[in-house]
Amino acid sequence: MEKSTIAEIKERFDNDVERFSNLETGQLSTIDANVSLELITEASKRIVPNAVNVLDIGCGAGNYTLMMLSKLPDLNCTLVDLSLPMLNKALERVSAATGGKVEIKQGDIREVELPENHFDIILAGAVLHHLRDDQDWETTFAKIFSLLKPGGCFMISDLITQDTDLLNEYTWQRYGEYLEGIGGAAYRKNVFDYIAKEDTPRSMNYQLDLMKKAGFKSVEILHKNMCFGAFGGIK
Repeated sequence: MEKSTIAEIKERFDNDVERFSNLETGQLSTIDANVSLELITEASKRIVPNAVNVLDIGCGAGNYTLMMLSKLPDLNCTLVDLSLPMLNKALERVSAATGGKVEIKQGDIREVELPENHFDIILAGAVLHHLRDDQDWETTFAKIFSLLKPGGCFMISDLITQDTDLLNEYTWQRYGEYLEGIGGAAYRKNVFDYIAKEDTPRSMNYQLDLMKKAGFKSVEILHKNMCFGAFGGIK
């Protein structure tokens, strides 16, 4: 199957702002979304308790930044997303929650211009699975590393695969059963069709190895449940 283009992904998110502004509805198909959100923001706070600048990649309607601000108020927030309607919603919500500066940048993280060695915390919630080939992944991780201050952290919550085919089949079978439990066979089919069209997730091992290759001094696994995980690295 031919995967969605960046333009197609942008259009879909342009039309889905309200759903992604609500954690309960936006993340229904994501196992442990709230757990991962809590873990990556709390870990970030503990790694960089004096953080000043946060970057939210693929920020959507701003849920991750809002949770970060509930732990570290008045951060300067830079929000990046393909979708301008999403960014406008995030800007409205985040501006109401911080006394710091809020800046929005529309575009692909690989192309948006951002200051190097500037961010204390970089968050990537349910976004990196849109990367496609190895070069895509390597370029993106290298850029993210360059944007972080030394001692800063890059935290990910995302859809993931297993490296071993047999175990990958097993985790996705379990995920399918979970989806059927929520919404029946039709819901399972919808979610799986959508993932097949739009997403190219990689394993947690792959991404942790890529972080080490990019120069992160340590990597950490915070949570994993079936084909979802929360993990990150410290520069």
